[in-house]
Amino acid sequence: MPAIQTALLSFGMSGKLFHAPFLTAHPGFHLTTIWERSTKLAADNYPGIRSVDRLEEVLADPALELVVVNTPTATHFEYAQQALRAGKHVLIEKAFTITTREAEALSLLANEQQLCLSIFQNRRYDSDFRTVQRVVNEGLLGELLEAEIHFDRFRESLSPKQHKELPIAGAGLLYDLGPHLIDQALVLFGFPEAVFADVRSLRPGTQVDDYFEILLYYPTLRVRLKAGYHYREPIPAYTLFGRKGSFHKSRADVQERDLLAGLSPADPNWGLEPEAEQGLLHTETAAGSIREKVPTERGNYMDYFDAMYRYIREGAQSPVAGREGEQTMRIIETARQSAAEQQVITLP
Repeated sequence: MPAIQTALLSFGMSGKLFHAPFLTAHPGFHLTTIWERSTKLAADNYPGIRSVDRLEEVLADPALELVVVNTPTATHFEYAQQALRAGKHVLIEKAFTITTREAEALSLLANEQQLCLSIFQNRRYDSDFRTVQRVVNEGLLGELLEAEIHFDRFRESLSPKQHKELPIAGAGLLYDLGPHLIDQALVLFGFPEAVFADVRSLRPGTQVDDYFEILLYYPTLRVRLKAGYHYREPIPAYTLFGRKGSFHKSRADVQERDLLAGLSPADPNWGLEPEAEQGLLHTETAAGSIREKVPTERGNYMDYFDAMYRYIREGAQSPVAGREGEQTMRIIETARQSAAEQQVITLP
């Protein structure tokens, strides 16, 4: 089948690291066009790329089939809606949208237009998360009672990217890292019954939220999601506790680091964590108690693009469907409400 003719809507960090290297390495995609509003840098990395000045040039090109909406979150709904109405499939960065209503509207429009729509939740393809997913799916801890997922950083300085620090729709850590943690929780445990959240602004001079803790309520399970900028000493990113035992795992996926270093996703050692970062499993088995390291699964964002290709060309399932994005946005909206009202909110 012919390669999918693809356009990127920006060439910032997201475009340079998480999309262009995979779209150009995957034989099923042909990255032809990038919308660069001012500085023209894409051709330095991809000679022959077509750089355009306006979104209309992308939408009017009949050869383009897929548009990657990797612009600031506040623009996602507008740009994705325009692309779908122009007859283009859409791959949209997290956060999917600003509101649940916008998410539902995009899903409905894609269905009406009979076009493909998917959200780029790339952290599903991290080595650490895949390892946690295997431990959960194999039932190694028995009935799960408690889980924590962290995305910890140490950085008090504000980001030089204004759209991340100005108090506009979609700014702040809840919209930045929240979709990653919420999506991982939904993949592991499904949709919760209720939400409680604490959302704060802690860095000097910040105008946006930069810390959150979200508690998801399930019948017998509690899941805590946390992110912030004041964690100088790392702690396990994943801790799970069940009736039989526990599992601890660091956040040690190497793909972002290797992309920043200019390594290719085609490298045979791509996505392999250091052995020292293996998770610790302490549980009961039929043979008795065990306490041992668990080999880490390989991480690979290319698996998302493989699935996206099959979705568009073969009619396979979306790697991250609009419905899943709607659920993530509903939890973000509910978390904001919970933090404002300081109470547990039951989900419909």
